[in-house]
Amino acid sequence: MVPILWVSSSVRAPPRAAAAAASVPAWPPPITTTSYRGADPCPASLPDRRCPGRGGGGARRRQALRSNMAAGGGEAGKRAGRRAPARPGEEPPAAEGRPPEPPPAAAGGGEPPPAPRRGAAGGRAPAARRRAAVPDGAAGVCGGAPRLREVLSRLSLPRQDVSEASGLVNRVVSQLIQAVRGRGGSFGSIERLGAGSYYEHVKISEPNEFDIMLLMPVARLQLDECDDTGAYYYLSFKRNPKEKYLLKFLDEDGKLSAFKMLQALREIIKQEVKTIKDAEVTVKRKKAGSPAITLQIRNPPTDISVDIILTLEVQQSWPPSTQDGLRVEQWLGRKVRGELRNKSLYLVAKGFLKRQGNTWRLSFSHIEKAMLNNHGSSKTCCESDGPKCCRKGCLKLLKYLLEQLKMKYTKELDKFCSYHVKTAYFHSCVMWPNDTDWHWGDLEHCFHKYLGYFLDCLQRSQLPHFFIPQYNLLSPEDKASNNFLSRQLNYQLNNNFPIFQEIN
Repeated sequence: MVPILWVSSSVRAPPRAAAAAASVPAWPPPITTTSYRGADPCPASLPDRRCPGRGGGGARRRQALRSNMAAGGGEAGKRAGRRAPARPGEEPPAAEGRPPEPPPAAAGGGEPPPAPRRGAAGGRAPAARRRAAVPDGAAGVCGGAPRLREVLSRLSLPRQDVSEASGLVNRVVSQLIQAVRGRGGSFGSIERLGAGSYYEHVKISEPNEFDIMLLMPVARLQLDECDDTGAYYYLSFKRNPKEKYLLKFLDEDGKLSAFKMLQALREIIKQEVKTIKDAEVTVKRKKAGSPAITLQIRNPPTDISVDIILTLEVQQSWPPSTQDGLRVEQWLGRKVRGELRNKSLYLVAKGFLKRQGNTWRLSFSHIEKAMLNNHGSSKTCCESDGPKCCRKGCLKLLKYLLEQLKMKYTKELDKFCSYHVKTAYFHSCVMWPNDTDWHWGDLEHCFHKYLGYFLDCLQRSQLPHFFIPQYNLLSPEDKASNNFLSRQLNYQLNNNFPIFQEIN
């Protein structure tokens, strides 16, 4: 991060410092997208102290800035919303009505250290040199890159713990799947697919939660929307379905009942869990509306939670509600978008409000996993021989921030989950599509612009589902909750994330 040098109208800057200030780019750099507050480089959701011209300097400074711009200050000064720096050897003009003051003495005597210089080609200095040039006290301006990287390192999962936990989960789940298949009948053709943060390589803190999809292939279904979100559907079979073994799960209206199928699978798993000898496994009580059968595996000193999710894999085109979603052309490319949309349609046994018995929800877990594991606009991003970006690092930081806030304010933030953060992440990747927009050396800036976008969504109560744009994940009916989370995030942002200092 580059330190910001402000030239006050009431202080004479030494010629050397004034010349160096001319080479310091404005912070934050202009945002080129038109999707984020009209390309405003200082969105209102970000703290005032980070946005020149929006508070932080009081009414007199804002008036001085407006006066300077009206007087035809330099182009750099206009873009940054501040007075253009003085030319080498030239004294900056004093504010009207106030006499100039002598320059402050540098610590230890002599002139203050010069600001970082531009490279030979006139561009920004390399990231390592920029970070090294930041004074100790300046790291707090944007959270401090070294501190954010330290937080990420603490969130990384210990390799040995991951190996032990994943090995235990694999043994239990493999035994269960083998037993379920051996029974034949409705679930004889299920396949396993790992989903969720662990398999997307964005799991934080502990390897204590795993999501396993049990896929049931279905040739074709009739989908009928049951609400205006475009995410929930009634399912029914067309004439003479191949999957006749599923006909027993139809309700009185001929709809495929998610409740009946999930209940049947749950009973099988509860019986098979009792036969597992090399691990202590229990089936947790069903949560209302949840599409998962949750196993709890004893693994001292903690337990491992495994969500088994019944999923229909349907070989047909995605429904019309998804037509304008997945807009990744500028990020991953038009060809990749076509390939992703040609993948199977997934539906999970998730009820919608009062119609929980026989409704299904679209799931894009397999697509999200593919995008997270191949997230670069260039095909070598974060590979062994490619440049490293900070996309996943930013996602982990915001996931952890939300997780810790939910622990403190469980009731107030009950409606929020990591999927809100992940959705904002995908939108941010589209808004800033290039790998250079997420350079690892610019972690603090990238995290702030990503968090700024999420704050903007909260303030507007508007976060479109990434695959179903008409589905708003932040309902205006929950505006009180949205505002509460916005205030908490702004507090963390304005105080250099005190919650990050609580990591053990």
